[in-house]
Amino acid sequence: MASNITNVFVLMLENRSFDNLLGFSSITGTDAVTGQQTAVDGLTGKESNSYNGVAYTVSQPADQTLPVDPGHEFADAVEQLCGHGATYKSGGSYPPINNSGFVANFADSTSDEEGKAPVQDLAMIMRCYAPSQLPILNTLAREFAVCDRWFSSLPGPTWPNRFFAHAASSKGLDASPNPVTQIAVWDFLGLSFPNGTIFKALDAKADLGNFRWRLYGPGKTTTITTALSGVNASDVKSLDNFAKDVQGSYPWLYTFIEPNYGDILNGSYSGGNSQHPMDGVTAGEALIKQVYEAIRNSPLWETSLLIITWDEHGGFYDHVAPPAAVAPGDTQPKTKPSDTGDEFGLNVNGFTFEQYGIRVPAVVVSPLVPKNTVDHRVYDHSSIPATLQAIYGLAPMTKRDAAANNVLPLLSLSSPRTDTPVTLPQPAQFGNVVTGTPVTAVALPESAPMPASQQGFVLLHAKHDLQTSPPTEHPAIMNRVSSIQTVGQAKQYMQEVGAKAATTPAGAQTGQ
Repeated sequence: MASNITNVFVLMLENRSFDNLLGFSSITGTDAVTGQQTAVDGLTGKESNSYNGVAYTVSQPADQTLPVDPGHEFADAVEQLCGHGATYKSGGSYPPINNSGFVANFADSTSDEEGKAPVQDLAMIMRCYAPSQLPILNTLAREFAVCDRWFSSLPGPTWPNRFFAHAASSKGLDASPNPVTQIAVWDFLGLSFPNGTIFKALDAKADLGNFRWRLYGPGKTTTITTALSGVNASDVKSLDNFAKDVQGSYPWLYTFIEPNYGDILNGSYSGGNSQHPMDGVTAGEALIKQVYEAIRNSPLWETSLLIITWDEHGGFYDHVAPPAAVAPGDTQPKTKPSDTGDEFGLNVNGFTFEQYGIRVPAVVVSPLVPKNTVDHRVYDHSSIPATLQAIYGLAPMTKRDAAANNVLPLLSLSSPRTDTPVTLPQPAQFGNVVTGTPVTAVALPESAPMPASQQGFVLLHAKHDLQTSPPTEHPAIMNRVSSIQTVGQAKQYMQEVGAKAATTPAGAQTGQ
């Protein structure tokens, strides 16, 4: 191993920009590179977007929840970064970025069942949390290292960004998965990548022993990582047992932790802890506290590394223009209907992957990180596999992780600190403090078109359905999934598969 780290943990929440959570944090500290005093690249309070002649300025505090899910698909991000009405030319360069279209897109999202906020709510996309609203995140950001140039891996939604954390690639996927057009690719084996995933790379390294990785998630059919080939429902462990697990013999080198995404059946996302905009931030703060305190009070602490980040911006404003990126190089952009070969992967928008997505928060936690470190170096989610590769002697999977910065330089102390907090503050309890509206989740009508955010979960259920059904039933399953169009149809199918999963023994697979 290339460091003193024996156990790496990653907790990835969802759908928050850096400015939304930490823009008003006013964190100052020591520059990770120069050693000089510095401050995070946050907000001055003067940043604004205009829409229909009205200027909307950033402000604090923010409400607990939003009444609608902001747009955050590929076309939404183009407008948010490049201005209202901006479009991306398939296979071309990304349009000039000025971060001017967040309010306009919140009013007029290009995505079904996302955005379309009424005029009185448009300012919500520019509101950011006060430090007192997020005491847990702010405490960790001051106690360890905060990265203020960690970008999502592409300007787009949750699923492809999460895939970059696992494969330094999304196999060309530049949109949310679509069960109507992609079910044949997501067969019972799961989604495979040209150069594999970090899980397969760890499995293939013979000198790493028999306990290479572990996955904690919300359930058999709702943990996004199980979409990958080689990761199955039987691999998902309950986070309820996490604190107990790390107290004992815990030999797993890498642990990835997914949050609970809440009510995906009805599209309200209520009752989760992922920090989805419609579900609020307090439960996610409690999740961060739970994970940190479990590791901090375990025998693993002195040789552990915890990375906390968010998959993408969720439609929220951020003032920093994301820079150009190195394309993974494992697929080609699809620029015309005849581009159907394997080399185009799951590409939908013809995106070249030469542009990072919108900035997200990231905190690097270890007793080997000096207190109050501020890191201005560029990272993206491929920095996660790049870090694992540096620790465990693995080769890069794509050109993206080969070029990515890893976080090991932040672990610069020769011996573990003894002043790290044993416990964190309690989460702040608050409601919609600005608008005064009730914190009430609103389910989508069952007749509404299935939103992009729900489509991937249908495919997760389909993978489990195929794995636990005889091959003779596979054509009917695939036909049914490819015909799902509405929220109600998706809900019914996921309920049926969920009930089946609840009675299926762990590891049982018949669809082979």
